[in-house]
Amino acid sequence: MGVSIENDPGVRVLGLGNEILADDAFGIVVAREVKRRFGHLADCVESCEAGFNLLDRLLGVSRLLVVDTIVTGTAKPGTLHICRADNFPSAANLSPHFLGIFDVLAVAGKLGLPVPREVTILAVEAADCFTVGGAMHPDVCAAVAGAMDLVADFLKDGSCTIPGHSG
Repeated sequence: MGVSIENDPGVRVLGLGNEILADDAFGIVVAREVKRRFGHLADCVESCEAGFNLLDRLLGVSRLLVVDTIVTGTAKPGTLHICRADNFPSAANLSPHFLGIFDVLAVAGKLGLPVPREVTILAVEAADCFTVGGAMHPDVCAAVAGAMDLVADFLKDGSCTIPGHSG
């Protein structure tokens, strides 16, 4: 959106996942690489938590980029997806124990907590997020480079779009 990170110190990259569960390690791997390459430009955090347990990691910044895995069943492993509140389904209908990030932020906003003004989720299509000790699928592993390009764009000018995608 044309806002330079240098003028906006309230930027966080949050990598979600579990590094011992095959493809679920993707968000953690990306967060560590972001910290190594761009740690001077943003607060880089990693977590294996979900729902309200993530609340402290979501608040207190103006822009938030969450990196995670997703299983849509409609794309091949390694496909990158960009999600924003307006194109991401709510998980609230499932159970209050399975609240998604946007649901948690909506509750936080109603409570007057300092929610980010902009939240983007960068997710990779996963093949296997359940094999303990399993390696990431080669296509998911290869997607780290593309994710890093998108993170660099996000940190540079606030954009995070995949060429040829409307989402």
